[in-house]
Amino acid sequence: MRCRLLIALVLGTVMSLWKSGCVRQAILSPIPPSDTPSQTIEMSPSPLAEARPTLTPTPFTPTPVPSATPSPTPDPYADLTIEALRRRPYGSGSIRIERVLAVTSAFTRTLIAYPSDGLTVYGFMNVPRGQGPFPVVIVLHGYVDPARYQLLAYTTRYADAFSRAGFLVLHPNYRNHPSSDEGPNPFRVGYAVDVLNLIALLPTLPMAQPESVGLFGHSMGGGIALRVLVVHPGVRAAVLYGSMSADERKNFERVFRWSGGRRGREELNTPEEALRRIAPLFYLQDIAAPIQIHHGGADTVVPPEWSRELYARLQALGKTVEWYEYPGQPHTFPAGSAADRRLLERSIAFFQKYLR
Repeated sequence: MRCRLLIALVLGTVMSLWKSGCVRQAILSPIPPSDTPSQTIEMSPSPLAEARPTLTPTPFTPTPVPSATPSPTPDPYADLTIEALRRRPYGSGSIRIERVLAVTSAFTRTLIAYPSDGLTVYGFMNVPRGQGPFPVVIVLHGYVDPARYQLLAYTTRYADAFSRAGFLVLHPNYRNHPSSDEGPNPFRVGYAVDVLNLIALLPTLPMAQPESVGLFGHSMGGGIALRVLVVHPGVRAAVLYGSMSADERKNFERVFRWSGGRRGREELNTPEEALRRIAPLFYLQDIAAPIQIHHGGADTVVPPEWSRELYARLQALGKTVEWYEYPGQPHTFPAGSAADRRLLERSIAFFQKYLR
């Protein structure tokens, strides 16, 4: 009982002080600051934090992804095709007369030079006596080893016969024959380009009728003429004599055999698809000029069958074509022989019919 009275007395005293504000002030007043500054505890960084590397951002460079479509491989035969020869330009420059080689009662022969694909090609020109301008015959010689080639080749006698008949005659050497420059000539396309440039340059000769041009090609020259004929529709007439084939595979099988394998291997390794774009055989339908064909029946160099086949193909295509075979005659008829005279008579009459 005495404890309960004591507790009540104390509580009453506290309540009186609270009401007077003394206790309330003591409880709510802040603790006065100490004269001794408080100690600041500095925390050392954790060893693990020190070991953590600083990460520097690295710019992202994407890795290029190869194209799904590879670049096409260049076509090594693109510039050799008939279509490519039709599209390209010809005739930059002019035909130059270098010097007089001979003066006869029927014509004057001069050395000529002209540009062809950046090369200088030489040859000769026969200008007939009389009042020009004259229709033109371009005489294309056959294969002669370039190391032994002479400007006045074996075909000079044909050129002279045409000049005596009143035709202006040009006889190109082609590239790679002295003194012409050296240049590329796969499938003998370079030779054809030299002839096409010569035709394009005829307007630079005041004595020529450039719209009236014919070709006379013997052996390899006949093969060159066939390529020119399927490329150039402006040729007015052509005479093929003991001519190589329009089929390049046949030609280079023969060349490979003649040369003992030294020439023709690269051409024979050409894919068939490319050969069909290169060989004149597959473009005979585009020939516009009348053609006269001559071949010796005993020719052991170029088979007479090749000329017979060409004649049959041209006939089937409805082309104007004449065919003459000379029994017992070789690849090149002996000069002055009956066959040789007949060849020239028929050729001159043919050119007079179609070039005049």
